[in-house]
Amino acid sequence: MTHTAFACGWVALTGPPNAGKSTLLNHYLGQKISIVSPRPQTTRNQITGILSDSDAQVIFMDTPGVHQLRGKMNRMFLQSAWQAMESADVLGIILDADLYARKPEYLEKDIAPLRESVAGETRPVFVIVNKVDLLGDKSRLLPLLETLHAYWPAAELFPVSALTGEGLASLLAAVKKKLPQGKAQFPDDQLSTLPMRFMAAEIVREKLFISLRQEVPYSTAVDIESWEEDSERGSVAIHAVIYVGRPSHKAMVIGHAGRNIKQMGQTARQEIAELLGLKVHLELWVKVKENWSEDAAFLHSLGLGAQ
Repeated sequence: MTHTAFACGWVALTGPPNAGKSTLLNHYLGQKISIVSPRPQTTRNQITGILSDSDAQVIFMDTPGVHQLRGKMNRMFLQSAWQAMESADVLGIILDADLYARKPEYLEKDIAPLRESVAGETRPVFVIVNKVDLLGDKSRLLPLLETLHAYWPAAELFPVSALTGEGLASLLAAVKKKLPQGKAQFPDDQLSTLPMRFMAAEIVREKLFISLRQEVPYSTAVDIESWEEDSERGSVAIHAVIYVGRPSHKAMVIGHAGRNIKQMGQTARQEIAELLGLKVHLELWVKVKENWSEDAAFLHSLGLGAQ
């Protein structure tokens, strides 16, 4: 009787901001554990998602987008991304096929932080060319694929759509073959290493990204100040603070007559309740903390940056 060897390993998902890393991770897990918005640089921390199958356990690390922006918070984001890459068994570079098919001149600048560091890699590298569903004419992919092959000749190229699922089954099968053999590191029913408090804060922050425009979401942070569970009633009371960098931003978050924060609270509460399987009472407060994104101690208190 033969037994198929079980594989278990860590896969770092990296790439420029807004390439679809979080969407891909959520698709594989069948549940949202990493927030998604149309705006770049939504993911601020290393998010770990665990996919357990009969033949393998794939431990994904969804990292902040690799970029060249300045500022203490952005440096912490990059530190988190590089740390994930260093500890991974397999590297997955996710790129926006639609963007680079339309504007190929953006490619070299966007992947500059990755190009040289990955070129000499001895570990398996997958270049995941995402958002192919947006390309009506798939032949537009060819010049991009040729350029990427020239950059990373040893990498495997996979055109996919994280939104529709196109190509993801083939990608996953290929990734599993590159993982080291070994026992599962986490229980089969565990989807993430993130604490529930962190995930609740991320859900609130996602609603901020969706409801606010321009630069305001990037100057906001969310902290869960209190979390009180009542096992008898099957409920939890959560008090969350939304930090903003300017008084004018506080007014924008709250909205006219409190409508914006009320709507955000309602949608966040529903999603947190689904995640926890509990009744949720959610209270949101807005506080001004100027220059919080340059305060290293405050950033670490929020759980941002490398772990």
